[in-house]
Amino acid sequence: MRKHWMDNLRWVTVLLVLFYHVIYFYNNKGVFGGIGGFGEYPEYPQYQDVVMYILYPWFMPLLFLLAGISSKYALDKHSGKEWFKARTRKLLVPSTIGLFVFHWVVGYFNTLVAAREGMFDGLPAIAKYFIMAVSGTGPLWFIQVLWLFSLVLLLVRALDKKDKFWKLCDKAGIVVIILMGVLFWLGEQTIVQHPRPETLDGLWNLYKPFFYIVPFLMGYFVFSHDEVQKKVAKAWIPLMACAVVSGIVLIATTFGENNTSPQYLGSPLNCLYGWLMCLAMIGWFNACFDKTSSFAKYMTRSSYGLYIVHYLFIASIGYMMKTYTDWPPVMMYLILTVAVFTLSPLTYEIVRYIPIIRWCVLGEKTKQVILHVS
Repeated sequence: MRKHWMDNLRWVTVLLVLFYHVIYFYNNKGVFGGIGGFGEYPEYPQYQDVVMYILYPWFMPLLFLLAGISSKYALDKHSGKEWFKARTRKLLVPSTIGLFVFHWVVGYFNTLVAAREGMFDGLPAIAKYFIMAVSGTGPLWFIQVLWLFSLVLLLVRALDKKDKFWKLCDKAGIVVIILMGVLFWLGEQTIVQHPRPETLDGLWNLYKPFFYIVPFLMGYFVFSHDEVQKKVAKAWIPLMACAVVSGIVLIATTFGENNTSPQYLGSPLNCLYGWLMCLAMIGWFNACFDKTSSFAKYMTRSSYGLYIVHYLFIASIGYMMKTYTDWPPVMMYLILTVAVFTLSPLTYEIVRYIPIIRWCVLGEKTKQVILHVS
């Protein structure tokens, strides 16, 4: 029986990612990757940046956790070889080949944002193309890491062929589940605290593989159990209340800081809020949104594609408005939000009807295939 609450939670979280990127692109809190704000903090507070503080601690860990749950369900129905082959097409193809077919355009605008004067002078066109393609990775880091975790999961399963550890995790009570947040915190401690510009420390801190594999494996071993899901669902109200309180304290005491810095991410309060929100969202959707509709079915099918294509409009329209207009910020946010939530579905629908492009960008053989990112 399909778990509609998982489908709904996944596509709602993806929509939050899209909105997060609208706010993040114009942030003035020092978060890497955007084009910059409309003034310097604290003289120009940009209170709308609070969206980043609300969402960033938990929405990507939650997607990895859901991916772990879905992986367990898929591997119960398919062999490891079949599953990994499908994962490679669905995850690795779009995040490698897709860079050269579609996302090089994103990379073009990313290089405009980041480029220093004369940076590309003298480079042959093919070199510029490769630089733009790699620079277009953007949000696709998620599916690159997810493909790697899929490979790791097969190795882990080979060590426990009888699922003894998975069966043991079924006994986890709500107290143990909450205390698993310590693992969440330990994962954050693997980030390089003082990244060196001349090394790959920054890239490591972006991908955070030793952090994100924690919720992924917890999803597979712990949260794939119906009994565990029921326990979290029963406690969703106090979990959400505690998450909201911890979030308010976190934001009230840290607003203005770079909320993606290693020190911020590794703080106990940030980890507490992030973990409680993951649990609260799982419990809330399990208890209240285990149903579907025509719109929900469409979003279940299309959310992966929206995630894949949406950043093109963030990078291009966001850049052009900030660079070539003097429109008020509220108008830029409004236009960018509308553009992302209308052009992304339109682009996805166009891409999925073009066979070769569909395979390269979405990793789909046919437009009827419904495979989730998780």
